[in-house]
Amino acid sequence: MTEMIDPFGRHVSYLRVSVTDRCDFRCHYCMSEDMAFLPKRDVLSLEELDRLCSAFVRKGVKKLRITGGEPLVRRNIMSLFENLGRHLKTGALEELTLTTNGSQLARFAEQLVECGVRRINVSVDTRDPAKFQHITRWGNLDKVMDGIAAAKAAGLQIKINAVALREFNEHEFDDMIAWCGDEGFDLTLIETMPMGDIGGDRVDQYLPLSTVRQRLEENWTLTDIPFRSGGPARYVEIAETGRKLGFITPLTHNFCESCNRVRLTCTGTLYMCLGQDDAANLLEPLRASEGDQLLEDAIDEAIGRKPKGHDFVIERGRSGPAVSRHMSVTGG
Repeated sequence: MTEMIDPFGRHVSYLRVSVTDRCDFRCHYCMSEDMAFLPKRDVLSLEELDRLCSAFVRKGVKKLRITGGEPLVRRNIMSLFENLGRHLKTGALEELTLTTNGSQLARFAEQLVECGVRRINVSVDTRDPAKFQHITRWGNLDKVMDGIAAAKAAGLQIKINAVALREFNEHEFDDMIAWCGDEGFDLTLIETMPMGDIGGDRVDQYLPLSTVRQRLEENWTLTDIPFRSGGPARYVEIAETGRKLGFITPLTHNFCESCNRVRLTCTGTLYMCLGQDDAANLLEPLRASEGDQLLEDAIDEAIGRKPKGHDFVIERGRSGPAVSRHMSVTGG
């Protein structure tokens, strides 16, 4: 089986899979309030998602992250986790994980552990209930906190993801670091990304993480460490809590040189780069044959044109998105 090596010599070993574009939140930086979602007939079945993921595992993917939208709102989603868990048992897959908004974790945390999931990312941009409801439009912080508690009780390792937003949560990160330290969670801060029409100017949201780090260093001892989770974050260790703090900085520091990731949407479209529109249609070869040779050939062709990096930029006078699709479509 041919492993996936892109034109720049990077070994592609990490697949992020959006299993749905639907979500029970409408976060301001991610979606417009009245989103038009894909008709169900255009969305891959869970069996097709399993077949696609399995093809990537055969071709060398070691880490598989399930995303959305909100992955846990997809009907019967646990059957996909159960099926993909077989690759963990054989050793072909090293990690099966997910990114979630936490709203459904109280229901599914124990089942996730049974399927072989050992750590998860939970998106929490603020711990203020009123501000949380505002930024998510439909979210309930208490429900998310209950889900996080259930996940911790089930034995899942938890990393909190927070998008840094100017004049919204920029003064909450000290509190968030302290909370994560008390709970035993790591934390990753993320710069807002120019994806999809959100009905506003992203310049008003953009907060450089270089600025955030300078502020944090007034109260915390941050030491750069070589740790990598397989994603784009650069990590520091917080001496006072012993936890890791990650920075994902697509704008202030391009993270593309070590990119080992590709993203598959719930319609079977493969994006070789989060910040580029070039994509490959894997749905047609998937459905054209019961065998997987056509599919694997299409994957090889796509990896052969993976770009060197993205072209994200946010500045006055360029308020439109760098790419037209919403983050919820691509899968984070």
